[in-house]
Formats: sequence, C-alpha cells, structure tokens
Amino acid sequence: MARERDTNATSPDSVISIIGPGMTIIGDCETDGTVRIEGSVEGSVKAGKAVVIGKQGSVKGDIVTQDAVISGSVSGKLTAASRLELQATCRIDGEVHTRRMQLEEGAVLNGSVVMGPDAVGEGKAEKRGHTPEQRAPEVAGAASR
Repeated sequence: MARERDTNATSPDSVISIIGPGMTIIGDCETDGTVRIEGSVEGSVKAGKAVVIGKQGSVKGDIVTQDAVISGSVSGKLTAASRLELQATCRIDGEVHTRRMQLEEGAVLNGSVVMGPDAVGEGKAEKRGHTPEQRAPEVAGAASR
C-alpha cells in the first residue's frame, strides 16, 4: 500500500532560514517564518514568526518580528510584537519595543525600552494621531510664538 506524502512538512511556518557562522548579508532580509542568525547582517531583518540571534550573531539594522531571542548583538531598533528574550551574552544598542521582555543577568542594553500593548504601534496614541512625529508641527508652532 502506498503512503500518502505529508505536504505540510515544508509549510512556511515550519521553515527556518539560517544565516550561518562566517556568513555576512549586506542588505535587507525578510521571511514569513523564523530566521536564525549565527553570522552577521548589515541591514534590516523582518520575520513573520521569530528572530533568533546566536552568541556570535550580529545585526546592524532594524529588526521587526513577533518573537525574538537574542544572544548576540544588535545595533538598531528592535521590535518584537509579542515577546523578547535577552540572554546573558547579548548586547543591544538602540531602541527596544515589545509587549513582554525577559532579561537575563549579564545582558547589556544601551538605549530606550518601550513595553506594553502600546509599544508595538497598535496603541491608542498612534491611532488618535498622537505620535511624536504628528505632534512635532504643533510643538514647533507653539515654540515660535
């Protein structure tokens, strides 16, 4: 009897893209699934599911994802819509936006942190037009009076 082939074995949700040790990507990376970075990326990284950066991995650019586990280094804005885990060996230089964060002892975070439901751009302030960029003309007008 012939067995049916499992067509879901390579669904986008099950695929993990890997940037291996010694590999450098110059440019932006985007995937619907998960990306694991053991090498380096000079550009933005966007992953629909998760970004995992190993101890020797590095990103010089912005990261946007649902979940992130960082053991290496990031220089740029890191947005994890659901959860961010900063492990003891990580170094972050830049902005962090996330709903929830786990920070291990030894992790280095230089920059600003915005947490909670409004941290990832779905908050009431942005919907009502109260982002800093939208307020800037009002503030500039008041300052010139």
